[in-house]
Order: sequence, then structure tokens, then C-alpha cells
Amino acid sequence: MNRHRLAWNVVGLIVFAVMVFPVYWMITTAFKPDDEINTIRPKWVPLNATLSHFREAIAGADHPYFWNAVENSLIIVLVTVAISMALAFLAAVALAKYRFTGRKLFIVLVIGIQMLPQAGLIIPLYVVLARYHQVNALSGVIITYMTFVLPFTVWTLRGFIIGIPRELEEAAMVDGSSRLGAFVRILLPLIAPGLVATSVFAFITSWNEYIFARVLLNDQSKQTVTVWLSYFLGSSKHTDWGALMAGSTLTAIPVVVFFLLVQRKIAFGLTAGAVKA
Repeated sequence: MNRHRLAWNVVGLIVFAVMVFPVYWMITTAFKPDDEINTIRPKWVPLNATLSHFREAIAGADHPYFWNAVENSLIIVLVTVAISMALAFLAAVALAKYRFTGRKLFIVLVIGIQMLPQAGLIIPLYVVLARYHQVNALSGVIITYMTFVLPFTVWTLRGFIIGIPRELEEAAMVDGSSRLGAFVRILLPLIAPGLVATSVFAFITSWNEYIFARVLLNDQSKQTVTVWLSYFLGSSKHTDWGALMAGSTLTAIPVVVFFLLVQRKIAFGLTAGAVKA
């Protein structure tokens, strides 16, 4: 048994190392001077750490609009997450607690939408948004992100709500609480970990999205950080790898900060939603 457990621990450590190494290499490369980045023999640790790549990424003349990109991304992501979570929560409550005509069909459609390749939706979405003058506008990107964030959040929150016993709300109503009071005092606190776990997915998905933002936003002052980051890539001889890795590190910081703020409820939320589907 000990050998069996040891073998699985070794496998786990190998998988962990494979997953973490790209992140480690990105961060260390951001602090390496150019001679250590371009050397034939890789330098595993920056010997002469420098912050010049971060200064080039933030305020370099060749790659402007960093703060505009951060502001645009935060606006798009926060609005998308807020609206998606509000709508998804109400839809999940309706699907989990009530019986109505077309309920099963709606659930099947929610699952089916998640199976559609996102790249296949670019042209029809672009045509529709262009008709309503939403191309090259942050509102158009928000609407687009909601098309693939909402189905998953609705389906996930429905699983959380189904896992909450109906008897808890009924007991609160027997004790004199109204249906709204039971909803606020009983259901909402119990579903909070699920809301947190689902919002993390919505935040990461919206923050890391590139294709739709690249197609819909043509003005560089309106583009997101992922699109801004793509401008560091040139030919193999002209790519500024230090600035690229510094920009990638800066792009990852908001996701890490958001995760640290809500990490206490994520572990419970991820497992609670799997009680019943």
C-alpha cells in the first residue's frame, strides 16, 4: 500500500511540475536581461534580475495603451460577470425549483449551446452586432462574452440549487418567514459558495478570451489586455521575449488576485455543486 501511494505521489508531483513549469519560466524570463534570454544554454534562474522589461511593457513606445487595455478588460469582465451571475442565478432557481412548460427543452438547449464551437459563432455574431452598431464597442464584447458564459453558469448553479434540500425553505416558511424571506435567509447563503466558484470561472473565461475581442475591437485604445499582448509577437528575430513575458505576467496578476480573494469558498463550492445534477 505504501509503495502504491508513493507511486501515485510521484505521478502527482510530475504532473504538478509539468503544469507549473511554464508559469515559472514565464515569470523568470520576465526578470532576465536580454543576454540571458537569448543565450544558447538556458538560465534557470535570472542571475542579473532586471525590471526593464516591465517598464518596456507598461510604457514602451512600441506597445502603447497598456493602461487603456487594463481598464477596458476590467470593465468588460466585471460587467459580464455581474450581469451573467445575476441572470444565471434567477434562471437556475427557476429551473431547479419550478416546473413549467418547455423546462426540459430549455435545459437541453443550455447543454447544446455549450457544445457549439465558439469559433463558429464569430461570423454570425459579428453580423448581428454590426447591424446594431456594437462592433468596436465594449458593450458588444460584453454581449458576446455573455453568450458563452451564461449557459455554463446557469447549468452549474442549477446543480448547486438542486443540492439544497427543499425542506429547509419549507421549515423557514412554517416558522413564519415569507417565500422571499426564506429565499434571502436560507437559499442565498447556502448558494454563496456556488456563486463564488462559478464567478471565478466566468472571470477567468472573460479575462483570457482573445478571438472575439480581436475581431470585434479594431481601435487599439479599446482593446483588451489579451489583444494588447498579441502585439508583442513579431517575427522570430524581432519578438521582444522579455517584454512579452513581462506583459504576460502582468496580465495574469488580476486573475491571481481575484482567486486569492475568494479562495476560501472555492473548495467547498466546487464540490457542493456535484451533489446532484
